[in-house]
Amino acid sequence: MCAAVKETAKDIVEAGEDTPADGDALAAPSAPDWVAPLLSVTEDQVRVALDSLIAHYEADNRAFTVVERAHGWRLCARYEYSDWCRSLYPGKKPQRLTQPALETLAIIAYRQPITKAGVEAVRGVSVDAMVQQLLDRGLVKIEGRADLPGRPLLYGTTEAFLDHFSVKTLDELPNSAELRRVKLPTAPEEQPGAAAPAEQLSLQPAPSAATGGEPSAPESEES
Repeated sequence: MCAAVKETAKDIVEAGEDTPADGDALAAPSAPDWVAPLLSVTEDQVRVALDSLIAHYEADNRAFTVVERAHGWRLCARYEYSDWCRSLYPGKKPQRLTQPALETLAIIAYRQPITKAGVEAVRGVSVDAMVQQLLDRGLVKIEGRADLPGRPLLYGTTEAFLDHFSVKTLDELPNSAELRRVKLPTAPEEQPGAAAPAEQLSLQPAPSAATGGEPSAPESEES
């Protein structure tokens, strides 16, 4: 039975290989959610079949693999072929986040749901432009309104955020102790009179990741 399940799952996933998706990846629906009822098998059996499929692609050195994401599985181009994939879609330019936007994103990720005022209390400056930039990039979404005077908007991260950082849940983000152990690169010495360039983060897809978008917040909102 297990061998039959593996072969059937392999056939189902490979049936979608000729269907391109947006970006660098080939997408498939959430496998455990829709394959299991069709085959009358358990989710664990489906996962075993998917692991077997991944091993099969690794052994054959395929240009794609199956990757687990926040709400399912995706058939994605392998990271080492990302340059080739981008050459097939020359119109897609890498998005960039400035250092202030990245700092704002980190605060929202670790303290969500949080209001703009809450973010500003940590950063010490206005974050209106930064939050709007993150909304436009689909990394942040509106979660609702806080039970505070004026009912300010609450913000949280999106599934695209999880995809970009290759985590399935927010619990997989590094904690403060883990972050303290990270060795940061040494900043280059500044030349006298030279202006330091603004730091930027490239928003190219993480290894075997595909991202999506979220609607932007309305312009008239309360902090």
